[in-house]
Amino acid sequence: MEIKPGKFVAVSYKLWASEKGEEPEMVEETQPGQPLKFVYGTGTMLESFEKALEGLKVGDKFDFSLEAKDAYGEYEDENVIELPKNIFEIDGKFDSEMVVEGAVLPMRDAQGMTINGTVEKITDTGVVMDFNHPMAGNTLHFEGEVLEVREPTEADIHSCGGDCSCDDQDCESGGCGCSGGCH
Repeated sequence: MEIKPGKFVAVSYKLWASEKGEEPEMVEETQPGQPLKFVYGTGTMLESFEKALEGLKVGDKFDFSLEAKDAYGEYEDENVIELPKNIFEIDGKFDSEMVVEGAVLPMRDAQGMTINGTVEKITDTGVVMDFNHPMAGNTLHFEGEVLEVREPTEADIHSCGGDCSCDDQDCESGGCGCSGGCH
């Protein structure tokens, strides 16, 4: 059976990332017995990642790169903004335990969608937040092997990458690692 829309897929891989002119750095690797699992075409994976795997079968190895524009986009300076410090207050006091440089905080945009931002800097009057994806501006290089391809079970369809199910957590608010909830 080959990888195509609607199929359950499990892969092991190593991921290297590099910004323009930089040496690639390994940023992620699946562990033995803990492959990446997903149902192809459900929107939980990068479309370009899925397309690079399409047609492969169990045992096939892969080795491909995704340019930033085909992965998480280019780094956009406009996505770094300073927000008023008072929006980070709890009971009238600035939340200095959660709002620290480097922290990734869930925020809501004007449409009520949850987006993650990284605290870049805290000033006297505000908090500088970076709303670019942490991998924005990076070329991603994947090497790995297809471990499993099959028809999905009902549990596969209603799970978030195999790590939890919609019954386990509030997936609609982005729980269990889903971007946009369960399917």
